[in-house]
Amino acid sequence: MGVTTFDLDALRSFVVGMELGGFARAADRLGRSTSAVSAQLKKLESQAGAPILRKAGRGLTLTPTGEALLGYARRLIELNDEAVAATRGVELEGWVRIGLQEDFGETLLPQALGRFARAHPKVRVEARVERNVALIDGVIGGKLDLALAWDSGVATPHAELVAEIPLRWIAAAERDGVWRAGGGDPLPVAAMEAPCLFRRMAIDALDLAGVPWRLAFVSASLAGVWAAVAAGLGLTARTALGLPAGLRARNAQADNLPPLPRLGLKLHRADAEPGPATQRLAAIVAETLREAIVRTEALDPL
Repeated sequence: MGVTTFDLDALRSFVVGMELGGFARAADRLGRSTSAVSAQLKKLESQAGAPILRKAGRGLTLTPTGEALLGYARRLIELNDEAVAATRGVELEGWVRIGLQEDFGETLLPQALGRFARAHPKVRVEARVERNVALIDGVIGGKLDLALAWDSGVATPHAELVAEIPLRWIAAAERDGVWRAGGGDPLPVAAMEAPCLFRRMAIDALDLAGVPWRLAFVSASLAGVWAAVAAGLGLTARTALGLPAGLRARNAQADNLPPLPRLGLKLHRADAEPGPATQRLAAIVAETLREAIVRTEALDPL
């Protein structure tokens, strides 16, 4: 029996379709016809020896085989793209200064920098984990080449909206249902020191809904907020990206909590036309972020 070699182009169409939530969108993104993408999916099913998708209502969902294949497909494409970047850009050199929010310091940052360093070992990267205001100031002041920051309404000349992510009420997993609005006592809230986008948006939502609240814990760092929430001192508002173990995004409707808005995430560049190293790192950060969002939405569909 011959060895099966999966078609990388077909795997890419499969991954992009799952990330975008539709294969018509994938066809448009990849510059292919929908019929060509359908043929690629049929080819993958033939190579896998089992269906990878099944109908679910008006849409499609993964079969167990498809779930397994999707994980491997992402890894194969990542390795392929790293190999291409390494062989075509082996002489890429320079220095890139990047800043990110604390939300991404333990998840996105090591993944993105690892991918970049493997492909471009000659490039020196200086990374900083800062709060939003410091990141924007760093780009405007020329201290950072790139910054991944929440959209606070402060404009910079060269910024790209990477994603819009829903805010969620976050609580300790073991305290499911404990923090519900309307229980009589003010809702205990853990938050970062002002100014803080998440603190302001949480309080605005509570005030608009007429929910009494109190600041139960205030910290200068996100790690401090996570520790307070894990200890059961209260709940906080954040995205579900990179949640520490023991914390869980709550169902706002089930807990009688007000809905929270979506928050934009922007990639700011110091220059209109950055150097090749900066451009490549920006692309990897954006791609890694989008992959993380897809994984988070799969685990937390609300």
